[in-house]
Amino acid sequence: MRRTLYGEDHEAFRKVVREYVEREIMPNRERFIMDGAISREAWLAAGSQGLLGLSVPEEYGGGGTTDYRFNAVFDEELTRPGLAYSAAFGVHTHVMSNYLVRLANDEQRERWLPGFCSGDIVTAIAMTEPSGGSDLAALTTRATPDGEDWILSGAKTFITNGISADLVVVAARTLPGSRSKGITLLVVEAGMPGFERGRKLEKVGQREGDTAELFFEEVRVPKENVLGEINAGFSYMMKHLPTERLASAVCNLSHARYALEGTIEYARTRTAFGQAIGSHQHNRFLLADLMTSVDVAQAWVDCCVESHTLGELSTADASKAKLFTSEVQSRVTDACVQLYGGYGYMTESEVARAWQDARVTRIWAGTSEIMREVIGRSLGL
Repeated sequence: MRRTLYGEDHEAFRKVVREYVEREIMPNRERFIMDGAISREAWLAAGSQGLLGLSVPEEYGGGGTTDYRFNAVFDEELTRPGLAYSAAFGVHTHVMSNYLVRLANDEQRERWLPGFCSGDIVTAIAMTEPSGGSDLAALTTRATPDGEDWILSGAKTFITNGISADLVVVAARTLPGSRSKGITLLVVEAGMPGFERGRKLEKVGQREGDTAELFFEEVRVPKENVLGEINAGFSYMMKHLPTERLASAVCNLSHARYALEGTIEYARTRTAFGQAIGSHQHNRFLLADLMTSVDVAQAWVDCCVESHTLGELSTADASKAKLFTSEVQSRVTDACVQLYGGYGYMTESEVARAWQDARVTRIWAGTSEIMREVIGRSLGL
């Protein structure tokens, strides 16, 4: 069925992103895996192509668009070489842009957004803590006032772009004894005394994307680096989580589709018992079911993208998209490995990498259990 979400401008942009991927990512994939990080050259190349600041106002070097469909196209194409690319670039381009564009004051925008758009400043957001997981209101990283500055202490973990980031938005408790009402967002910049990066975490999949532990030992954060209002950080995070979950859904589904399309082609050419494996009824029925799941999920995700573009996407609907697509993605990639047989279990195979990459999508941006809780509460339960 023809998708009606995108117009000519979106497809022209898709061509630009695809050319970037073919030129800058595909030839370097193995090196990025070995390094455990995407090179700064790749970030700068993305910036020079105007890919990093899609929603940043033009006066700061961005694209100035409020049409989220361009972000969705960006994500769809970045999942082609692997889910790590849409994760790393997506945190920067979709998630962090929301915080910096909407919450930063004029001086902060002038200071950070041009480098954000060019790729000279790579960003990350530090919410998750070693002891807290999905419970953002329970965070223990704290910031205490010292004159006009803040003294930040604590630790964060599982931070996408944690090793590469030049600028990190850190959620910290600034009102002792409170939960959600006492959190503030502070911007920590590389080189601030007391800001240390821990080990680069070894993940099951997405090895080309850097994920790290971050430590803050009495980091002096000037008042000029407070993002938004003091003690309003929790509401900001809750407001922007639907965007993160929608981006995850877009990536989950496009990633699953690429894996499935490759497997269908393999099923046409791989023979067993004298015929193509795709012609065996069980395999044919399985692939039919999987493609149906992907296409039906696509209709819902496209509706959510359109709704978000209009500013109408609810938290519950974004959670439904994230939950369902991660489940579809899991079924698809697991079945694809099975259809490839022994070759599908080899680390060098594309389908094995897709299977490894996909497992975390039921965990990050809110676990599947949290998504069900959000959806259930929206039903008045």
